[in-house]
Amino acid sequence: MSGWIGVDLDGTLAEYGGWQGINHIGAPIPKMVTRVRRWLDQGREVRIFTARVCHVDEREAVVATIHAWLERHGLPQLQVTNVKDFGMVELWDDRCVQVEQNTGEIMSRTVKEP
Repeated sequence: MSGWIGVDLDGTLAEYGGWQGINHIGAPIPKMVTRVRRWLDQGREVRIFTARVCHVDEREAVVATIHAWLERHGLPQLQVTNVKDFGMVELWDDRCVQVEQNTGEIMSRTVKEP
């Protein structure tokens, strides 16, 4: 399978207890770190998909902070983005609700509708 996998940072790859500034990233979530390593070992492209880089004036500092965090936890300096494109094949995120293509039907029945 080609294409890239987007992995959210806060609450998915790293613990999140509320915004504490761009220099704070929580502890790694072992199950997701293992999953990302496995994908990389399989030759898959993984990108960090985070709203942290939505402010252009802070982008370089945020990316440097994320790269340092990844390195401290044994991961390579993955591409960091907040933009989907046609190459993204999966998005792993603590806030996503998966919807069946072209139907609007919720795929995960554990999600409560508003």
